[in-house]
Amino acid sequence: MSLTKGGSTSRCGDGCRPAPFNGSPKNRRRALLLVAALPLLFAVSAMLGPSGVGLPDTASVSGRAILDLRLGRFFMGMLVGAALSTSGTVFQAILRNPLAEPYVLGVSGGAGLGAALSILVGGAFIGAIGLPLTAFAFALLTLLVVYAIANQGGVPSVYSLILSGVIVSAICSSVIMFLVSTADIEGMHTVVWWMLGNLQPASWAEQFVSLAFILAAIVGLWLFAPALNVLTLGREMAHYQGLDAGFVTISSLLLSTLLAATAVSMGGMIGFVGLIVPHVMRSIFGPDHRWLIPASAIGGGAFLVLCDALARTIMAPVEIPVGVVTALAGGPFFLIVLRKKMKYAWTD
Repeated sequence: MSLTKGGSTSRCGDGCRPAPFNGSPKNRRRALLLVAALPLLFAVSAMLGPSGVGLPDTASVSGRAILDLRLGRFFMGMLVGAALSTSGTVFQAILRNPLAEPYVLGVSGGAGLGAALSILVGGAFIGAIGLPLTAFAFALLTLLVVYAIANQGGVPSVYSLILSGVIVSAICSSVIMFLVSTADIEGMHTVVWWMLGNLQPASWAEQFVSLAFILAAIVGLWLFAPALNVLTLGREMAHYQGLDAGFVTISSLLLSTLLAATAVSMGGMIGFVGLIVPHVMRSIFGPDHRWLIPASAIGGGAFLVLCDALARTIMAPVEIPVGVVTALAGGPFFLIVLRKKMKYAWTD
């Protein structure tokens, strides 16, 4: 192995180490195509829905309302998908494992518990910021619990973290089910529909707060991208490169947890976006996080918008929760990654 300045590797014998960052024409073309696809995606989202295919008649009040709803769902899908995908990308980098993502590590389960409590107890009393902050607090607490369980004297292994995350996530789901079973009819309906994944537009205040959180976290993680490239080589190599691995790890985990919690507070329990999209984007743009983080953000939003459009039309006029569609796509994908250990899988 040889190193270039900045800690990037010029060769990668096992296929899992970051390549040097460069503005290669190929990556630039791919990035332009990804961005250029957004207007088409916008049009698809505006034309598909349970009320029919095509642009609604904006001359009528109901048509304008339908169009506003579809455009609002496009905005929600882009935000939630970008947050989940970027969070999954960073979790995979920090843990050096292709199966890592917010739901597997229990972070989203903890955020879901906090959001469910906020919904049922009326946590919106502190305004639009209340729901995402409650979700973030519980997600952070869950992450600490997962780490404490996995830590048996020394640095916990990746697999113990994942196993602990699955266990804690199951416990959080059980508590949510208990809360739902003891709630009134209205609260039960709200929480159950939210748990299945729902991109119904929130209030403008909530969307603005969530947008601020998500953009700030993604920009912060992109600034950490060179350090994440080094961190994927392992803590020992990061130490030799003069990197404060502890600071980078904690900061990245906090920002990724904020992303996952904000996404859960906006769209509910939508799984597998943080698993599927980072793998696809890594195969297209390579493992350098200076390309991968923005590509995953855009790709995650696009993927979730497509899933939502499919959920709205596949059984029209009945609407399927978008979380069901992502689960149907992500379940087999998870098994494929687990079975074949894709070429970007990292060893612990």
